Amino acid sequence: MSSRDPARAVSLSGWGANLRAPCFLVEPECPEDVPRELDPVGTVPRGLGRSYGDAALNAGGQVIGLTRLDRYLGFDAAAGTLSCEAGVSLARIISDFAPRGFFPAITPGTKYVTVGGCIANDVHGKAHHVQGSFSTCVERFQMLLASGEVVNVSREERPDLFWGTFGGMGLLGVVLSATLRLRKIETTYFRQKALPARDLDDMFRILEESDRTFPYSVATLDVFAKGARLGRGVVVVGDHATRDELPAPLREDPLRVGPPPRVTVPFDLPDITLNPLSMRAVNALIQRLQASAGAFGHYDKFFYPLDMIADWNRGYGRRGFTQYQFVIPFEDGPRRMRAILETIFSAGELPFLNVLKRFGPAGLGVLSFPREGYTLAIDFPVRPSTPALLRRLDAMVLEAGGRVYLGKDAFLDAPTFHAMYPAASAFEELKARVDPSSVFTSNLARRVGLAPKLSGAARAQPVGPG
Repeated sequence: MSSRDPARAVSLSGWGANLRAPCFLVEPECPEDVPRELDPVGTVPRGLGRSYGDAALNAGGQVIGLTRLDRYLGFDAAAGTLSCEAGVSLARIISDFAPRGFFPAITPGTKYVTVGGCIANDVHGKAHHVQGSFSTCVERFQMLLASGEVVNVSREERPDLFWGTFGGMGLLGVVLSATLRLRKIETTYFRQKALPARDLDDMFRILEESDRTFPYSVATLDVFAKGARLGRGVVVVGDHATRDELPAPLREDPLRVGPPPRVTVPFDLPDITLNPLSMRAVNALIQRLQASAGAFGHYDKFFYPLDMIADWNRGYGRRGFTQYQFVIPFEDGPRRMRAILETIFSAGELPFLNVLKRFGPAGLGVLSFPREGYTLAIDFPVRPSTPALLRRLDAMVLEAGGRVYLGKDAFLDAPTFHAMYPAASAFEELKARVDPSSVFTSNLARRVGLAPKLSGAARAQPVGPG
């Protein structure tokens, strides 16, 4: 069957479900099949589709789905290293290895992501200030290049490809397998504490103080607190609990693994459910839940609260949503963040879920998002006025010396991207060497200028009315 056979034509979207594109999906059964399936006209790898925007869309072209490449290749318990194919998910690693006392060393806010996707996005978590991003736990990986060659990549062997692939959004090649270090744990529980913040200054003070004593920290803001109360919210901090620290009932099953989601959003909710009254109610519930965090929390609630609701993205309706995540430097950060929050909360765009954290020093990934500073991620249901607000925010973030996360983005333009990511020119030079014909491309790549636009190519289309 040809890679562009009509039988392989599907309509794909990112997790934000704000754009949809016609693509030709191929799903190889094993790594050896991937070179044979590779479409030289243009392709992009895709995992579980948890990038929010158009990073894993290739309108009118091929998408290589890697979820069937989900086999373990080896595990060294003494070293805590796992070798696996790129389609293995963090959820599966947790299910299989947490009972043996191992956990992913770096994890984002969902466990339903593949190892390959974690590398492509160089994902980060609640402990970036002490642990860094995903690149810190990966020892090596195997990668298919546009030429059809499969190469071994590590810090010592092809370091240019190693650091270019982290944050490279799948645009240098297909990661086929990887070896990563897991974290040794005694329990799947966390010691945790909830710290209320009165306003933005108090919020920054608590985050800075807690980051000296706790490896994990994250804040949620009350999106209806304005004026003198702007930035009011709750900071939750924590660390891995030892078995001896657990109360007696939890010690009976200290390595308990959480169940699959028990609640599902079965369809796209109607737009009428997204209104100030419902947002106020949900915002109050989130603040209450964060403030009532007990002394010990299971990893599912500590790391992955939204994973407990399957298809929760459908709650944003037919138009979908975008998660806007940015980082700005600490220098002049409080003033800049205050201005950005005032712009967001006064725009009438119904901002919803949000998290505020501190990043540590930037890693070596050429296009990796994290850098030292404050980072905020906030959801917006997509409405006709949303793109204009995002353009205003882009300008403010750029002026502050910050940048936007490509793994969440769906609207950034090429000039702004290149201004936010000065290392983009180094990435383009690397791509010109290993993929001179831009075999690896995507809607995101063409939008931000990392791949040439295709004449007459199909485009991703906004989802829903408006």
